[in-house]
Amino acid sequence: MKHAGPEALGRVAGLLESLRALQPLKEQRPGVFYLRSRAFVHFHEDSLDVYADVRPVGEADFSRLKVTSATGQRQLLRMAREACR
Repeated sequence: MKHAGPEALGRVAGLLESLRALQPLKEQRPGVFYLRSRAFVHFHEDSLDVYADVRPVGEADFSRLKVTSATGQRQLLRMAREACR
């Protein structure tokens, strides 16, 4: 599965704007967010779907969420808000 390009990121633009508003998340490059000095979330595309690889707080590995659905976007935002506390 390849990293999400501009078109795929455009399909989740609202989600990206919500992530950009969270402090201390920093977008290192389009669709790649760091929390302090660690990679926190980045995006992949597969056909028409967009996925987020997110590293939950206290975890060493990333988990994959399908974020082309509202449910997946809510779950990712909930995880991001928790991590930013």
